[in-house]
Amino acid sequence: QLVESGGDSVQAGASLRLSCSASGFTFDDFDAAWYRQTQGNECERIASSAQYSKTSWIPASLKGRFTFSRDSAGNATYLQMFNLKPEDTGEYYCAAGLTGTVVGMSCSLAANEYEYWGQGTQVTVS
Repeated sequence: QLVESGGDSVQAGASLRLSCSASGFTFDDFDAAWYRQTQGNECERIASSAQYSKTSWIPASLKGRFTFSRDSAGNATYLQMFNLKPEDTGEYYCAAGLTGTVVGMSCSLAANEYEYWGQGTQVTVS
């Protein structure tokens, strides 16, 4: 099971750190990712990291504002977001264990492509 936390309503320019805690498995044993669903858009992968990896991928459009990390105990991942903008408003999800392909779909469907998918946390930027 994955549980996200840290979502909030903030002003533009603020920072937030989202957390994703794993229970029932060790996060480090799986690849990990963060996705978001913004209004009118498909589910967007915004960060990912391979199994046991200490490096991560962030799309070019978000580099410099978003960073991904794993905790040393291997039970959580984090998404640090800086200089938030209104277009960052949406539901944010963490995931582990990709089993399929996430292309052109909503996050509710993307959940079926992972072994573990969180319930989501809302980020609102005004």
